[in-house]
Amino acid sequence: MIGKVKVFNTMTRKVEDFEPVHAGKVGFYSCGPTVYSEPHIGNTRAALFADLLKKMLVLAGYDVKHVMNITDVGHLVGDSDDGEDKIEKEASAKGITAKDIAEKYTKIFFDYTSVLNINIPDVVAKVTDHIPEQIDFIKVLEEKGFTYQTSDGIYFDTSKLNDYGKLAKLDIEGLEAGSRVDVGEKKNLTDFALWKFSPSDGAKRQQEWNSPWGVGFPGWHLECSALSLKYLGFPFDIHSGGSDAIPVHHTNEIAQNEAYCGCNSVKYWMHVGMLIMPGGAKMSKSLGHKQTVKTELLDKGIDPLAYRYLCLTAHYRSQMIFSEEALRDSATALKRLQAKALKIKEEAKDSTTVGEISEGVQGFCKRISDALFDDLQTPNALVAFREALDSDISNVEKLYIIERFDSVFCLDLLKEKAELEIPQEVQDLLEKRQIARANKDFKASDELRDKIAALGFVVKDGKDGQTVEKI
Repeated sequence: MIGKVKVFNTMTRKVEDFEPVHAGKVGFYSCGPTVYSEPHIGNTRAALFADLLKKMLVLAGYDVKHVMNITDVGHLVGDSDDGEDKIEKEASAKGITAKDIAEKYTKIFFDYTSVLNINIPDVVAKVTDHIPEQIDFIKVLEEKGFTYQTSDGIYFDTSKLNDYGKLAKLDIEGLEAGSRVDVGEKKNLTDFALWKFSPSDGAKRQQEWNSPWGVGFPGWHLECSALSLKYLGFPFDIHSGGSDAIPVHHTNEIAQNEAYCGCNSVKYWMHVGMLIMPGGAKMSKSLGHKQTVKTELLDKGIDPLAYRYLCLTAHYRSQMIFSEEALRDSATALKRLQAKALKIKEEAKDSTTVGEISEGVQGFCKRISDALFDDLQTPNALVAFREALDSDISNVEKLYIIERFDSVFCLDLLKEKAELEIPQEVQDLLEKRQIARANKDFKASDELRDKIAALGFVVKDGKDGQTVEKI
């Protein structure tokens, strides 16, 4: 039996009952990374949301096909139709090939998502592997009269659609009236490139292809349309991405899709909120933010799953303030939850397996499921989950709940921790601290404790002396 799921549809700005195109099956497309530099930790929130969404739908009983693109060409600086290709620019700066840049940062992206327990999508599609599909997509738009040519490329004529901009609720007339931007050869301010010609000054791009219109490369927005059509077909069920993709990228994708098929190509558009810095600015590479999974988690000895836990404590559509303090608080809370789950597992090992599920267990399962199925209300789901583990139901029943719902949370609640490896530098500091405490030099003891904490370990004092744990 499939659970009743509700999702917030950005197109309608409403929470709606989820009804897939094909009963029992879900076609799901999520926007992937542009692989020209290390993804900052905010980029991983969108990937983590897509992972949570898929796992929730699987828990509800659906067969999900998840497709994600890898943008390895065509994303220009400033997200516009002008400027350098981000990947070619980075390749030139590093003195290596664009392919090498793309492969390097694709690997780093998946290294980071792996430590966050984010599963690899069913289909991972590189844009450069699908140039013919993108050319064929433009041909159909051309045949239907939605394109025109300028000196630098093939453009989509947004005036041919009566409802262009509906996802972002754009005021097109207001934009045109208030614009002081030179649109150049474009017919309309909102028109966008489908195919960009290589430079006419003789400079050769590393990544360029022949097309019916000339040598060049696909526009950034085209890839998601061509790839979702190839692997899911129109219409499909869910398209997700960051909320920053709404006004331009997804707006243009919708225009292409609907011009191509003459239909509503995606039933549910879902978007995740931005990560916000303590000062109030959104985390952005363009603003110089370089916080990554490596710098904020791995290098500081913080369990990467503390970040996953932190994301679970906020609803996916909300903006989430990011700070080291919030991460360390989440690491502490996660550690307690993992310890409780392992204790339950140990105490339940000699008990019989769950037979008929009691009303108490059914009640907790319903509360947790209802929260997850209600547009992924993960904070409410976590509250109900923790209450279940603190309740008076049996340990075997608690273990059943942990196994069932950690399939979505993916916090490794029942995973035995490997023996802690303490670096020599930390061991030396611990010895000095032990001497300081024996000499009642508590000022030095506190300073040494802070140095140990900066290396990712926390010291606890007890009747048997000091012990150390990884933060």
